[in-house]
Amino acid sequence: MAARGRCPECGSESLVEDAHYAQQQLVCAACGCVLSEGLLTTTYTDEEHLREVAYSQSTGQKEQLSRCLQRGIRRVQDLCKVLQLPAVFEETAVSYFQRALQLPAFHLVSLEKKELLGGCCVFVTCRQHNWPLTMGTICSLLYAKQDLFASVYLSLQKELALSVPALSLADLVTTHLNSFRLFQPAANVPAPFLEDKEQLLARTLGIVELASEAWLVTGRHPVPIVTAAAFLAWQSLRPGPRLSCPLARFCRLAGVDLPPPAHLRLKELLEILLGMASKLSWLCAFDLDKKTVVKHIGDLLQHRVFLLKNAFSQQDGEEQQDTAPGQGSPGQDPVGTGSLDKDTPGQGSPSSPVAQEQGCPSAGKRQRGGTLRPLLPPCLLHPRKRLRAAAPSAPASACTGDEPISDSEIEEYLRSPQEIQAFRRAKAW
Repeated sequence: MAARGRCPECGSESLVEDAHYAQQQLVCAACGCVLSEGLLTTTYTDEEHLREVAYSQSTGQKEQLSRCLQRGIRRVQDLCKVLQLPAVFEETAVSYFQRALQLPAFHLVSLEKKELLGGCCVFVTCRQHNWPLTMGTICSLLYAKQDLFASVYLSLQKELALSVPALSLADLVTTHLNSFRLFQPAANVPAPFLEDKEQLLARTLGIVELASEAWLVTGRHPVPIVTAAAFLAWQSLRPGPRLSCPLARFCRLAGVDLPPPAHLRLKELLEILLGMASKLSWLCAFDLDKKTVVKHIGDLLQHRVFLLKNAFSQQDGEEQQDTAPGQGSPGQDPVGTGSLDKDTPGQGSPSSPVAQEQGCPSAGKRQRGGTLRPLLPPCLLHPRKRLRAAAPSAPASACTGDEPISDSEIEEYLRSPQEIQAFRRAKAW
């Protein structure tokens, strides 16, 4: 097919279009000069005017991106849109994903891990910008297992040498409570169960701070602890109609998932609160249990520093035996000496007149053991596996030479048939 233009070599206008290896070229029919070898064109108009198409405007740039990279970028962008993240977050997460796929460490991983890699990039970006987002939220959106997601996240952090700051627990509490449906009237939420958002947030933060001081937060997933703390705060703000509501129903009304460890975290928090209530003077006259102690959470949080020092031991069990009488009573300064955490007569030991006069049932139950419970992490108070003590070895007896020798041991030293016959004759004799 003839085309407009002249050949720059011979000036002939006889230009034809030739397909060489499925690539369109313009060739001079007179001298054979190739005028447009490998030009990327989009329309016949560009071909007629010999206009070259920019590489960035062609399909060649997109052809370099693998299908896995293209799907991953789309997944990261969709995830950012679902979370309603700013455009800067999306660009940063996409750049992290592109850098990660170029590393050899992520070339031979499974397809499931590659799909989680985009979520890890979004999670890292949110943490770096102090955006309150939990790993559980990402896993629920990706339908992924948390242990697998954590392994991919650690690999990404190591390979890219990323600095990821820790998420503030207060921001996490605020974000988690924002998803509750107990602040606006709804058909499935009874009127006594509605609560003011600011009051619930303030009370929940106080309980979470108490859990942190009591070693209930370190090394654990924060969402179960925040859920249990929010449940106790919600009950304590209006205990009358709410004490009979269990944790599972509370989560259903709030529209949040119930983490499996939340029941254990709730049990541990109630044990701490009962121990603190036993040292509060105006509560010693009541026989408090795990339900009634919720009514007094406001008073316990107000004096939590003093009550923690008096209700639990801050020292080893051996040091609790040497105490001074009269120290650690509610009327004295709790700061200064270390005997506030010991079993002193002023704190209501079994023979203490103070405990007998106050008549505190819960304090009596706790003091029957003779010492205060140490304030240690639950993994040290209730270890899953106990190390077995090494069995004492029996003292080696001195060899006299008269010990009996077994037949099997004798046979080990026999080497020739003559020795065997001699042994048989000696045995028969």
